[in-house]
Amino acid sequence: MGVLTRVEAVERRRLLDVRSVVVGLDLTRGAELFGSRTEIRFACAEPGPQARTFVDVKPAALRRVVLNGRDLDPGLLADGRFPLEALAAENELLVEADMAYSRTGEGMHRFVDPEDGEAYVYTQAFLDDGPRVFAAFDQPDLKAPYQVAVRAPEGWRVVGNTRAVERDGGVWEFEATRPISSYLVAVVAGPLHSVWDEHDGIPLGLHARRSLARYLDADAPEILEITRQCFDRYHAVFRERYPFGSYDQCLVPEFNAGAMENPGCVTFREEYLFRAAVTEAQREERGLVIAHEMAHMWFGDLVTMRWWDDLWLNESFAEFMGQWVLASATRFDEAWTGFAASRKPWGYAADQRPSTHPVAPTDVADTAQALLNFDGISYAKGASALRQLMAWLGEEAFLAGANAHFARHRFGNAGLEDLLDALAAESGRDVHGWAERWLRTTGVDTLRVVEGPGGGRQLRQSAAGPVLRPHVVEVGLYDAGLRRTGGSAVELRGDGAPIGLTAAGAAELVLPNDGDLTYAKIRLDERGMRAVRRGLGGMADSLGRALLWASVRDAVRDGELDPEEYLALVEGQLAGERSVRVLESALVFAQRPVADLYLPAERRKGALERLAEVCRGLVEGGADPGVRLAALRGLIDASEGERELVALAGWLEEGEALGVPLDPELRWRILLRLGSAGAAGEAEIAAELERDPSDTGAEGAARCRAALPDPAAKERAWASVFEADGLSNYLLKAVLQGFWQPGARQAELLEPYVERYFAQAPGAAGRRGPAVGKALGSLGFPGHAADPRTLGRAEKCLASEEGLTEALRRAMADSADDLRRAVRVRELAAGGAGLAGAGSAGSAGSAGSAGSAVSAGGASAGPGAGAGAAGAGGKTEGAE
Repeated sequence: MGVLTRVEAVERRRLLDVRSVVVGLDLTRGAELFGSRTEIRFACAEPGPQARTFVDVKPAALRRVVLNGRDLDPGLLADGRFPLEALAAENELLVEADMAYSRTGEGMHRFVDPEDGEAYVYTQAFLDDGPRVFAAFDQPDLKAPYQVAVRAPEGWRVVGNTRAVERDGGVWEFEATRPISSYLVAVVAGPLHSVWDEHDGIPLGLHARRSLARYLDADAPEILEITRQCFDRYHAVFRERYPFGSYDQCLVPEFNAGAMENPGCVTFREEYLFRAAVTEAQREERGLVIAHEMAHMWFGDLVTMRWWDDLWLNESFAEFMGQWVLASATRFDEAWTGFAASRKPWGYAADQRPSTHPVAPTDVADTAQALLNFDGISYAKGASALRQLMAWLGEEAFLAGANAHFARHRFGNAGLEDLLDALAAESGRDVHGWAERWLRTTGVDTLRVVEGPGGGRQLRQSAAGPVLRPHVVEVGLYDAGLRRTGGSAVELRGDGAPIGLTAAGAAELVLPNDGDLTYAKIRLDERGMRAVRRGLGGMADSLGRALLWASVRDAVRDGELDPEEYLALVEGQLAGERSVRVLESALVFAQRPVADLYLPAERRKGALERLAEVCRGLVEGGADPGVRLAALRGLIDASEGERELVALAGWLEEGEALGVPLDPELRWRILLRLGSAGAAGEAEIAAELERDPSDTGAEGAARCRAALPDPAAKERAWASVFEADGLSNYLLKAVLQGFWQPGARQAELLEPYVERYFAQAPGAAGRRGPAVGKALGSLGFPGHAADPRTLGRAEKCLASEEGLTEALRRAMADSADDLRRAVRVRELAAGGAGLAGAGSAGSAGSAGSAGSAVSAGGASAGPGAGAGAAGAGGKTEGAE
């Protein structure tokens, strides 16, 4: 399919004004196809015989196209575009087509529940997938009211952007929307179970498939409470009330993103409906996604970017406002700790890769390139920059500027300059100059505490990018017990001049960016590091602990600190950790990349044993259920020796582990460890699947089968991904999560597949589209093999001029960069002399990332994910 270029979009917007769109969908035509009928009324600024444009439509079969009463030849369709010529001043276009259901979470996705055989469908029209559902002038700045009608099978409920009335014949007619972009049109349908409520005049609905009714009923009170609290907070700070009438939240199966901000009909991945025990961190993460998506009702839906170069106006703002509202309006008052522990590292890693880009780039040429920018920069870095902007302008001026922006562009489109103008007018400050240094540049600044003249201490700033940025930060002072004894606000003007810290002489630890108001890596002096090694676990402030753990992880990734020192810190300082967010991020990093990738292969077994001992102590000694659960997950994932495997098998048989009952998630996690070690096989997997016949059970079985150290099992798993196209997006990811297993046990078995990966991944990605391409380039990449030979193969593949889709190339390049980091750090660690002062492994723009790791439970251990959590990264990973 062709991609839309920015040049084409500008010209089409100059020419057209869309008046209204009427969409009719028929979902009663079977399991493969559905009917689509679109009527578009639009004006043309330069009518006449030479006036021409195109409409986007990506059908299985195009049945009919009528323009102003003239039937056009359906055979003119090419690359998802149908040409329209001889436009009048006012035009009416009719497009009728058969559309194909998707199995990859793009367009109209269809899912059959394995528990009861019921079918469910939902749309994901995001970016350029809407034309897989209905014909559209598919770009953000051609907004229009949409009126949708859906014919559905008997017994189905249909949910959309507005409230609907069910007519005779199973037709659901929705009220016309306010003007919205085509990528925000949404339909969710099936025999849904629903919970209804109302708050402040806004009708609320929660929806999930019928087999999950008990879980929705159990979680509904918390979800609705957070929804109400967030609405109240947004209404308190925004002068424009929620503008889209009703507000439905739908939890849908096999969803690629964390959620999607369709106005009035937000879709969430089903993992946010908890079917097993979860930690408070996972509940906080769900709360963040709720707050994030609600922020989009203003940032993205009420006022929409003109083109994808201003994606940050959607995602950075929603990420920042979601964190800010969650921390200030709900019980999750330590949400900024979770941001520092789990979200910002995602941004730091992305910003140090060769694929980095500005928060607000100027050169997003087409929609394929735009899709690649849904990453840690557009989310985490952008949100960090906005937190710094609020600190610099003050909360009152920041919110006043946002409100002026909404008032000026409501139900329309805007760009970077429009927002900057509003913020500058309300604050009286040079916001445009600030934006040039913060939003138009790449790289991470580092704030480093160093010894100054006369034995004093200084704060020095360095930049990995082309310019130094200004920063407003708090510098905290701590004694030997890491109790805060003072601090002061410091403004770095971005001129490179060191800042003298006159009051820091008596402090054991000087913590730059205390409170985490800016986006910068921090480095401590040796005195501060000694204090951290002695007493990090006893520090009272969870955000301070998160910042210090992040700094240590940065130093390991940058080749400045031996991975063994990180493990020693885990052993010495994690035992009393109270924050599950901090605990999970520390444990995940300790296993992968430290034990699995950064340490020489012969030291992996000992590292895992040390990590398992830490986790066991936390499970046995912990009082908090969330801490115990997180530590148990870590213990299972680190269990690889014969004694540990015997214990796992015993727990599986008993249904309990160290006093913690085993739910299906924990049982599949244990079985994966046993299976990958050859201590369980097909019989055990089949028995567990019979015990848990759900969709998550099917994914667990696929993951475990792919992990078996058996040649036939590996070949079957490989063929299902790379040589056949029948797997859904989630089952494909499960196979990839299980396939590559680190360690010596499977190394010889997996070696031939490394070469096969680079030969076959391009073809598989080309057949199945961007979502699968991204999965193949990240989860499918042989990152377990941290050696120069694998890196060389990756670089050779990436150097190819043809064959790689944009999604696969970007994901593979990021994975190769993580591998490059792992190879570099492993080489340094193998020297055995410690890495302090070894210099940065990232000097060439490389950055390692725990965000690319996969926990043994198969879930992303990256952005927004604790051990076993679903993850809430970008559009294709997490929160939208």
